[in-house]
Amino acid sequence: MNSLGREIRLNRLFSPKDGRMVAIMFDHTIARGLMDGLIPVGDKIAQVVSAHPDAMTMHKGIAERCFAPHAGEGVSLILKAATPCPYVPGYSAYTADPEEALAAGADAIAIGCILGGAEQPRGIENAARAVKEAHRMGLPVIGHFYPNGEQIPKEDREEWRNVAYAARAGAELGIDVMKIHHSGDPDEFARIVEAVPARVVLAGGRHGPNVEAYLEMTRNVIQAGAAGVAFGRFVWEYPNPAPLVEAIKLIVHENADVKQAMELLRELERSKG
Repeated sequence: MNSLGREIRLNRLFSPKDGRMVAIMFDHTIARGLMDGLIPVGDKIAQVVSAHPDAMTMHKGIAERCFAPHAGEGVSLILKAATPCPYVPGYSAYTADPEEALAAGADAIAIGCILGGAEQPRGIENAARAVKEAHRMGLPVIGHFYPNGEQIPKEDREEWRNVAYAARAGAELGIDVMKIHHSGDPDEFARIVEAVPARVVLAGGRHGPNVEAYLEMTRNVIQAGAAGVAFGRFVWEYPNPAPLVEAIKLIVHENADVKQAMELLRELERSKG
């Protein structure tokens, strides 16, 4: 029955219509420090919820204090259960467990691992244990596995083979969904998808000089086989997060082109203003 529970939750995260997900990330502070775009975080969460993404990722304290008022509004919670620490590069500290995730009503946990450095063996061991426990309880796992260890030069960390290795490592542990970074080349993204026997979703970060370039990249990876996107700063640093989420959904779930998405974004911004 635990596999049934996992499938039910995955089908809440990924639209049954197209098998894709739009997730918005609010898990940055422990890993990256205080960010102005997440102050006050409750307001940004409310704005994003109003656009009804498929899911939102956050740590348990933020979920309890800021996401709880939106329970029942049709947005799945992904509980962040492990996070890197800026003062100890390469190590992911575990901050929650599957039991806490189920108690919070989450549809998945998200865990991380940094590959290509001295902490990789311990990270793999911790991740394997978390996957075993989550799956025992019928809970899907989303992996944030990045080739960012100190043995991989910074300029090579988005090279497709390194990204594919990190994602494949997570899939081989049984992780259900791999969140990955991307060099910007759709053909390389397609090769990563081919190499990884799990759902692959695109992480955010810096993917272009403006909104239109970011939406173009989104459309490219969807066409290359991505099962969705998991964006953070791009959304909540934007002046109008909710219209932007709607534009992203139009590309991911309706196969719209960038022109259509930009038209929707501008229309929603005008109606709001």
